[in-house]
Amino acid sequence: MQAAEVLELLRRSEAMLEGHFELSSGNHSDRYFQCALVLQHPRESEQLARALAQRMPAGIEVVIGPAMGAVTWAYEMARALGVRGLFTERQNGVMTLRRGFRLRAGERVLVVEDVLTTGGSAAEVLDVVRSLGGVPVGVGAVVNRSGGNPFAAQSLPCFALAEVQARLWAPAECPLCKAGGSAIKPGSRPAIQKT
Repeated sequence: MQAAEVLELLRRSEAMLEGHFELSSGNHSDRYFQCALVLQHPRESEQLARALAQRMPAGIEVVIGPAMGAVTWAYEMARALGVRGLFTERQNGVMTLRRGFRLRAGERVLVVEDVLTTGGSAAEVLDVVRSLGGVPVGVGAVVNRSGGNPFAAQSLPCFALAEVQARLWAPAECPLCKAGGSAIKPGSRPAIQKT
């Protein structure tokens, strides 16, 4: 599956929006991805996961993604790879592994996100994996809009079905706000307040 096919699938399912948006990071952007709208369809989810699974290194034993956005995606990637699929959650604002999920020391883990923007949530999951003795082998996403590999400093590969350039601004620098626009926040998480 080529990047253009992935983006067309996202457009058709209305999972890629264009306009003026406030992201979970608090930044503003001209594009917003709501992958839940495509991942609600089992056939499309399976198709995307199989395509990304073909690009993965051998030896992955567990797939983990952060709730809520990557719960379905982690499951689909795990199914495509034939391994366990887990998810982390925030408890009192801290990312953690709950619900009886466990990692064995040395287990090779693929961390997944539906959309990578800053890589912040995936980085929190990587911290959880390491704290439990797991060995991260990479990060996989449907869409990477970060403009690169947010995990390069950790020597981790980043795999994505589509790389998308989307402009990103701090609220005070947002030209859409300066033009009189007002950002909408379609996501599931309140924006992080920057001080």
